[in-house]
Formats: sequence, C-alpha cells, structure tokens
Amino acid sequence: MSTDRKYDFKTIEEKWQKIWEERNTFKATFEKNKKKFYCLEMFPYPSGRIHMGHVRNYSIGDVIVRFKKMKNYNVLHPMGWDALGMPAENAAIKHNTHPETWTLNNISAMKNQLKRMGFWYDWDREVTTCLSEYYKWNQYIFIKMLEKGLVYKKKSEVNWCPSCKTVLANEQVINGKCWRCDSNVEDKKLSQWFLKITDYSDELVTAHDELEKWPSKVLLMQKNWIGKSHGAGVKFKVDGTDLFIDIFTTRLDTILGSTFFALSVKHPIVNQLIADHPRKTEIEAFIKEVEIETRASRELTEKKGFFTGKYAVNPYNGEKIPIWLANFVLIEYGTGAIMSVPAHDERDFEFAQKYNIPIRRVIVEDEKKSYPEEVDEVFTGKGFLVNSGEYNGLTSEEAIHKMGEFLQKNNLGELKTLFRLRDWGVSRQRYWGTPIPMIYCDNCGIVPEAVENLPVLLPKEVDFTPEGGSPLEKCEAFYKTTCPTCSGPARRETDTMDTFFDSSWYFFRYTGPSGSQPFDTEESRLWMPPDLYIGGVEHAILHLIYARFFTKVFRDLGWSEVSEPFPHLLTQGMVTLGGVTMSKSRGNVVEPDDMIQAYGADTTRLFILFAAPPEKGLEWSDKGIEGAHRFLQRIWNFFFDTRDIINQKIEVDPKTSLPSISIDDEDSRKLYIKLNQTIKKVSEDIDQRFHLNTAIAALMEFFNDFSSVREKIKQKNPALISYGLEVLLKMLSPFTPHFCSELWQAAGGTSSLEEESWPEYDPNYLVEQTVNIMIQVNGKIRDKIVVSMDETEAAVKEAAFRSEKTRYYTEGKQIIKTIFIKNKMLSIVVN
Repeated sequence: MSTDRKYDFKTIEEKWQKIWEERNTFKATFEKNKKKFYCLEMFPYPSGRIHMGHVRNYSIGDVIVRFKKMKNYNVLHPMGWDALGMPAENAAIKHNTHPETWTLNNISAMKNQLKRMGFWYDWDREVTTCLSEYYKWNQYIFIKMLEKGLVYKKKSEVNWCPSCKTVLANEQVINGKCWRCDSNVEDKKLSQWFLKITDYSDELVTAHDELEKWPSKVLLMQKNWIGKSHGAGVKFKVDGTDLFIDIFTTRLDTILGSTFFALSVKHPIVNQLIADHPRKTEIEAFIKEVEIETRASRELTEKKGFFTGKYAVNPYNGEKIPIWLANFVLIEYGTGAIMSVPAHDERDFEFAQKYNIPIRRVIVEDEKKSYPEEVDEVFTGKGFLVNSGEYNGLTSEEAIHKMGEFLQKNNLGELKTLFRLRDWGVSRQRYWGTPIPMIYCDNCGIVPEAVENLPVLLPKEVDFTPEGGSPLEKCEAFYKTTCPTCSGPARRETDTMDTFFDSSWYFFRYTGPSGSQPFDTEESRLWMPPDLYIGGVEHAILHLIYARFFTKVFRDLGWSEVSEPFPHLLTQGMVTLGGVTMSKSRGNVVEPDDMIQAYGADTTRLFILFAAPPEKGLEWSDKGIEGAHRFLQRIWNFFFDTRDIINQKIEVDPKTSLPSISIDDEDSRKLYIKLNQTIKKVSEDIDQRFHLNTAIAALMEFFNDFSSVREKIKQKNPALISYGLEVLLKMLSPFTPHFCSELWQAAGGTSSLEEESWPEYDPNYLVEQTVNIMIQVNGKIRDKIVVSMDETEAAVKEAAFRSEKTRYYTEGKQIIKTIFIKNKMLSIVVN
C-alpha cells in the first residue's frame, strides 16, 4: 500500500543547491591519475532570462558531466557570459540605463536561474566578456596578431546596418539582412580594421578531415562558406586599351565557349569602361539600382545587365566578346568578373537568352555523337572539347592542363586555388564593445597601445546613442591620449571590436584564468580541447569558423599545442511550441521559471531530455511534463513503500565492482538480468550515443518491471530490491540530481551521490538463460514450455511430453516424426 508521501520538490531542490554550494561540489580539480572531460555549452548572451533552448542545451551537458564524474573523470564544466554587443546597448538606450548596469543585472538574474536548475558549473571560472579583466586580453591578442602581420587597416566597402548603425562581417549578413535586428543591409565605404583569416583559409578547409565527430551539415556549411576552388586565373585585355581584367574560373576547358564577359557594378574598372558611354546616364542609373539591392535579392531576382560598349579579348583565339555589367556578379566573390559560357552554365544561359547573346557549345559528353549547332539545353559536366581549335578532342582534364601551360608560358595567368572566404572586418562603430587598442600619432603614424597600459577602458560617462557617429568619437576624455612611442599628443581609435572576437577564445580562458596572460598555458594544456561542445547549428559559419581561426593563431604564437578547438560538436535541435520556434513576438513562450515553480527543476530537466534526441527538434508538451512528474512521484512512493528493506548490506567484489546477490529464484533472475541490461543501455546511450531520451526510456521500463515484481521477491530477496533501487538512483541522478540525492540520503547514503561510482553491469547476466519453446502438433501451436538455453533435443522432448497440454494432443496417437529447431520449436506429427 503506497504511503503517497508528498514529493516536495521546492524544499528538496533548495536544500541540495545550498549543500552543493557550501561543499563546493562542482569545483573542477585535476588529478593526474584520472582521464579528463571538458564539457562546454556555447555561453549565452545575457538577455535577462534563460529560455527553454538554454534549459535543453545546458541539461544535455549537465547529464554527460555528472555521468563522467561518476565514471571517475576529472571534469570541467564552466559557464560565462557573452556580454558585449549591440543588443545590450540598444536595450540600455530603450530603458534609459547604462549597458553595463543592464548587462550585469541580467547576468545576476540568469545566473540564479541556472543555479535553480541544479546545473553542475564551476562558477569560480566564470567568464564575463564585458569586464575589463577579460577584454584586456582581447586587446592584448589584437596587438599580438598585429605583430604577427594578421591585422591591417584599409578603406573598404562594408556591410552597414542602418538600424544598429554599425558594420557587419559578411558572416553576419543573413539573406541580405542584419543577423541581429533583421534590417536590410546597405553598402558603405569606411576605413576598417581587418584580421587576416584568409592566411588560414586552406587549413580551415583541409582540417575538416580531422573533425570526424562534427555533423556533416556543419562541415558542408563551412566548406561552402570558405569556398575552396581549384581553377585558373586568366587576364583578359580590354580591346583598344591597355587595361586588363582578371578572372578566375574553375572551368578553363570552356573558355573558348565564352561569348560575353560579366562584371560586377562595383568592379574598380567600371568607371573607366563607361567614361565615354553614349548612354552614360542610363548605365549609371542601372549601377545605382543594382547597388541598393541586397545580396539576397541579387541572387533571387531576375538576371539583369547593361552592355558597356567595350569588348574583352579572349587570350586563346583573339575573339572579341562584349563586356556587360550584370547584377548577378558580386565583387566579394572571385574577382568580381566572369567569363560567361552560356552553353555550360545555367545562369549564363538564362542571361544570354534574355539579351540575345550567342551560345556556343564547346564540351560534349560523347565525342562520337553528333550534336546540333543550336544549344537548347545546358551541359555543365566535363567531357570532350569541340569548337575549341587545337584543343578539340581533348578531355576536360587534358585541356585544363594544356591550357594552363599556355597561360603560364605567355604570362596571361596560371592554374591556382581561390577561396571565397574574405578577411574578417572587426571594426564596429558602437559603444558596448572592446576598444580597439590603436593610436593615431602625427609623428609616429598608427601605433598600438603599450601592453603595460592595457586595458584601454571603456569610459562610463559617455553618450552611447549612435546618432552623430561612433559614441567614443564623441567622448573627448576617451580619444585624447598620449602616443606610447613618442609621448606626444595623439588620438585613440574610437571603433570597438566585433563581439565575435570575444567568443573566439573564451574556452581557453575557462581552463585557467590568469592575471598576466590571456590564459594559464599550463592549465590549458591539461584541459584543452573541450571533449564535447554543444550549441546551435546557426553558429556554423560565424563563431565556429572564428574560434577555429583563433585556435590556430594561438598555436602559431606558441600559446597552445591544440589546432582544433572542438573535436566533438553536438548541435541540439530547437524547442518549439505549435510547430514553430518559441518567441515572445509569437506569444508561444514557455518560461522555465514557471515550470520550475509548477513541477520543479528535476521534472523540467527530465521532460526536456526525454521528449526528443538532442540533435532533433523538440515540441513542448504540457502532458509530457506532467507525465515526467508522475514518473518521479511513482519512484518517490515506491521508495518509501520499500524503505524498511532498502538498507541491506550488500557485499561487492572489489575486482569487478559487482554485487554478491542471491538470484536463485526465477523472478530474481529475471529482474537481475533486466537490471544489467538497463545499466549497459543507459551507460552506452549517455557515453557513446548521447541518446538521453532512450536512456530515460530504459530507466522507465526497468522501473515498471521493478515495481511489478517487488511484492514477489521483497521477502525472499530484499538485497536485490535494495541493490536495484541503489542502481536506479545512481543512473537517474544525472537527469534528476536533487530528487536522487534526497532519496539517496533517505536510504542511509553517507557519501554524496556525486562521489559515488557509476554502476557496472554483470556480463554474465545480459541475456535470458532460458527460452520459450513452441510445441506444434500437426502444424498447429498447442503448447509452450520453458527450458534452459541451448537445451538438447532429447531433453526438450522429455519436457514436452511431461506437459499436460502436449499429452492431451498426443496421448494414444502414433507419433510419425518430430522436427526440432534449437531454442525455438518442437514440431510433432501424429497419426
């Protein structure tokens, strides 16, 4: 009879959170005789409240860390705050407060929420990027990159968000819109600081081969963004001038099929080409029209062009081909100029058809087949050359090689590799970011701040509204300074760093905060790299590329031996309600605090981990969380109903860590097998597959079997009941740590549950030792008997004919023959 003692989750959770904090349970220590496990979730922007996506992300990591701790690993599980950036600045303007006040208040609130969830975080290693103790090292790293030749300044056309009033990196423009506020991005020319990420383009691609534990989708997104292409650079002379236009093509074999030349409207040669154009006003209007289109619309809208009146000369046959300005050619990609081959490129074909440009076939799939002169279908594959003079009959590969030799011999180009990736512009014209530590001196030029003068602090008293330019540009107390080289009057750089700079190395800082360097290099060697990194797939071409770049730079600076920051990446799915992502604007948000208040942190954790595999989307369900709560209540009641027999002394073999338990009767044997099967499955689901949902399902299934057999065996085998409950609490504890700690203590556990070892399964009890044998008489199933596994035919026959049912169908009848299938069936044919 159940006692139905109330499961008071609020009191229990507060109690254990206090105990863990007092005992400093989550502090990371390193013992040399143990393996290490560094688990990291992408740190959050402190918006003010955690959401269900945070809860899911952090619960996944928490389970794995608690499991590893019980498996005797050194564990590091830190947390921090990606605390600089435009959202805080915009929120501060909206609420008439300071970004620092807004941010730190939000951090305090969110930190309390994370503690209420019972997450295993070593708060002694907390990183907050808006504090000078952190961003000082951003400035130090910037200067060291400058010394290494990885930083430069140039005037360039940049992506400008008119709403945020700042520059965006290419990676921060999503479908032509600002990644933060969704405003249409414009083009603007500004003097900007850049990091030479392109110096690492090749390694960023080739090192993908090492990332075997990354989702293929993320690798593909990065490969496409970095865009490594093997091809040829070719110089085309502009007819009647001394001008040349460089192009890059991956299909040099098609060059004799080029019937027009396409230029970006932003190509530097455009003004010279159209200077004497008879329709100059019209062509300038066309250029302006294209310039105000976003990159996304240029890719999606109808192809448009304007003939410049000039011709390019094909270096292979001297043919003059018209030069067009085209809205589909982007200056950011390749050289901003394209030799267009409409017979072998869909985009070029569409453009040529629209503007009545000739289309010439130069590649065929089958050299023995005849093809019509008119081209009505684009062939983009490789094959054999036709209509290509001396190159006719060659395969595409042969032609590329031979044509490449021609380029090099005549100084008209070369075979080469090109990358789509561009250098990372890190200048931002906003307040709430790391000040760029550069100084402008009339005598010395542009020089870095002296390292001993770092950090360059953000001034507190400043008008940080963006109107009128950069906020720091309006703060004389900030920008007026002294040159560190000549001690003369000088002016500080007033741009701040892109906040992705902050998140590109924070995982190093966690391993060993230091006052004299960005991170303790000795501590870093113990912990780096993170063994598991958990976060959203939306960061594939932003944070993840930048973090890989920084890690390689740190290696080359001699600060680290690690080349890849995250060998194992787990991208969790989104949490949805009504089939769409939770959003305040949609009114479909479920607040974690409300769930903690109604059901407790453990129930919330359990449901969000049970509802779907980590990498899949999760649809929120009120019925689901109620079911998770009922499951914990059932275990709670079961425990107190069984309390009188759970303190059994169980001897454990020190060599195998297995219990010495009597399993003589059938019910005990079946339960013990089920227990060992569950230990094996839950262990593998957590450790190898991260299938936390199926691990919970296995625990639920075991508990159902455990509950159904308890009354049968509790008197004859109380030790098994006690051991079964002990194992259940240990395996459930990573998912519901407060709940299990409370029951562990109530069961007489003197040690902390977190200090206990994870249970080991007995390999001798993973499968049933008996099997069911079907007894068939004249083709119909008449009986079922239980025998030992792999029993002999003679023994099975003897057992079958002892059975009353089998005898009923065979007694007094002639047995013609028997057919025996081991471990499955005995078929009897009677007359």
